[in-house]
Amino acid sequence: MNIIFLRPWVKNIVNNLNTWTLFLDRDGVINKRIPGNYVKNVDEFELINGVIEAITIFNRIFKNIFIVTNQQGIGKNYMTVEDLQLIHDHFIQSLEKERGRIDKIYFCSGLAKDNPPCRKPNIGMALQAKKDFPDIDFNKSLMIGDTESDMLFAKNAGMKALFHTDDVLFLPKDIPFDGVTPSLLSFANLLKESVVN
Repeated sequence: MNIIFLRPWVKNIVNNLNTWTLFLDRDGVINKRIPGNYVKNVDEFELINGVIEAITIFNRIFKNIFIVTNQQGIGKNYMTVEDLQLIHDHFIQSLEKERGRIDKIYFCSGLAKDNPPCRKPNIGMALQAKKDFPDIDFNKSLMIGDTESDMLFAKNAGMKALFHTDDVLFLPKDIPFDGVTPSLLSFANLLKESVVN
């Protein structure tokens, strides 16, 4: 599937290098999902092909890059915060070996039924990032995710939203988004080519 863009905002990113902020979902975007289960340890954390390369490209284009991830497996006692930290440390170390970086990872361990402010589609994690990095401008921010809650998170915060899927049958039906990409690397390469051209 080719990348589909519904708005001319992509040109705005490449024309204003290092002024935009990128927010990334984790499961299904950076690593493979485990259907009906949670990634509970490093052994279960499997990167999607091209993710490391994509992030190293994004580092040259975006001012900041953050991961925002719902992790209610902690709230359900399937894993601990320490387990999650080990997973994230493993990922960051793999990324740094290729000279890539993520500025910060935010997670929400609250249960969906409790709907805590930090859990997407609520924007608590975005607000925390803004508190930690005051120069973030949500009007110049992009969220890439693979669920409807990711798209709503972006829209609730005033960001652009890029839906991550290789199957157009799974596009959100009644939720606004600004484009579609089959992978992080596909989008990264398009941005890189646009910068060169």
